[in-house]
Amino acid sequence: MLLQKVFHGTNGKLLISCVNPLITCSSVARLKHTQNELNEHRAKVMGRGLPERKPLPGVKSIILVASGKGGVGKTTTAVNLACAMKVIEPDKEIGLLDADVFGPSVPLMMNISGEPMLNDDNLIEPLLNYGVKCMSMGLLVSGENAVVWRGLMVMQALERLTRHVAWGPLDCLVVDTPPGTGDTHLSLAQNLPIDGALVVTTPQSAALQVTRRGVNMFEKLKVPLIGMVENMSHAICPKCGTKNFVFGNETKKSAEQMRLEIIESFEVDQNMSDCINSGKPAIYALPDSIHAEKYRQLANKVFKYIENKDNEQANAKKQ
Repeated sequence: MLLQKVFHGTNGKLLISCVNPLITCSSVARLKHTQNELNEHRAKVMGRGLPERKPLPGVKSIILVASGKGGVGKTTTAVNLACAMKVIEPDKEIGLLDADVFGPSVPLMMNISGEPMLNDDNLIEPLLNYGVKCMSMGLLVSGENAVVWRGLMVMQALERLTRHVAWGPLDCLVVDTPPGTGDTHLSLAQNLPIDGALVVTTPQSAALQVTRRGVNMFEKLKVPLIGMVENMSHAICPKCGTKNFVFGNETKKSAEQMRLEIIESFEVDQNMSDCINSGKPAIYALPDSIHAEKYRQLANKVFKYIENKDNEQANAKKQ
């Protein structure tokens, strides 16, 4: 049995001695600290700062596609954006990272499967389809197995999906992030030089409310926001062509409050579900559709954003 003797010493210290036939120990715990000591400790902790944002070898730009809420068409946006970027700029090298460790959907939507191979540098070779380099946790675990991990393991998985993959050379890596504002977003924003983020939402008040949290998160992490993409904005009656705002019409007002531009808005279309299930993105399955045209426009806007950002950084270096 461990016996403890506790008594007060000098200089505001608490002395604790442990008495045991087999163990003898003593420790000293400081009860009070001066204000100067507290300030020095805080400065030391803050001085450690955040992890250094190191670029991915061979990757020029990184764009996040994010949403606070699930089920708003975020992965659909990421997949079609990456494919549209490749379509309108065939000479550009485009990559697509599925950073949703727990619910990866990119393998289904991009029609990719099979375990990736390692190259001579012991890096994972991303799978290629539609001219886009793809990597997902869904390729590293079988579809029947659930990924049940704590936060630290998620961060280790992201490290493997980013820095242990032979991405380069890439002009742009599109990253499909999971819903919410958790470890994945924090790890990506703190460790990678993110060029910008697209925020995806639907018109429901619940979705917009959670989207606002995502916007606040990116602002705190100092991740530039490119704009907002609205999915399921309305449905068109097949008989009379009338627009029906079945999910509400609050996106514009919320975007203004968040100081974001709605850079594309997509209507409800049953054909989009068929594209998802068949693993053929709309940009290829329905090249003449309004959706495909809007994804091409979205890709052009992202390219323009990257170009402007590169020009700003080049001018800043000259000054």
